[in-house]
Amino acid sequence: MDAVDATMEKLRAQCLSRGASGIQGLARFFRRMDRDGSRSLDAGELQRGLAKLGLVLDTAEAQGVCRRWDRDGSGTLDLEEFLRALRPPMSQVREAVITAAFAKLDRSGDGVVTVDDLRGVYSGRAHPRVRSGEWTEEEVLRRFLDNFDSSEKDGQVTLAEFQDYYSGVSASVDTDEEFVAMMTSAWRL
Repeated sequence: MDAVDATMEKLRAQCLSRGASGIQGLARFFRRMDRDGSRSLDAGELQRGLAKLGLVLDTAEAQGVCRRWDRDGSGTLDLEEFLRALRPPMSQVREAVITAAFAKLDRSGDGVVTVDDLRGVYSGRAHPRVRSGEWTEEEVLRRFLDNFDSSEKDGQVTLAEFQDYYSGVSASVDTDEEFVAMMTSAWRL
């Protein structure tokens, strides 16, 4: 294990100690820090941002992490790749049940879940804001879909985005059996 891998393990452990939303919270925090919309941070920004969250990296560790996820030679890390690498790996069993849930949602079979796909498997009619007239069913379905979408809410969720969402959830579920039971129940697989 090299120094950057060790640093990532240290960060992963610190995030996971914060519970299910540790990595997701870090992702939200860094997206807010990314004021120019570049989806990247330099070593100083990374170090300061982590410090604000109580996650400590020294300068060499921050520079090493940035170098590892610097995709264009700019000296900055690619935020999405960094966050993806920070999530713990999932077992094949978990990946398979996530893929099965995605396939159930992807009614058109084109590899992308849209609001049109959701209409066949998820109803928003009983949502309190639809019942009150505040939202339309279309808005409820879009907001539901946005939960799984990447930081760019384009109304289309790919399998990779769905897997990314559930990898964050997976980190807080101890056993494969519990994860499969949760997914099976939630998606009626």
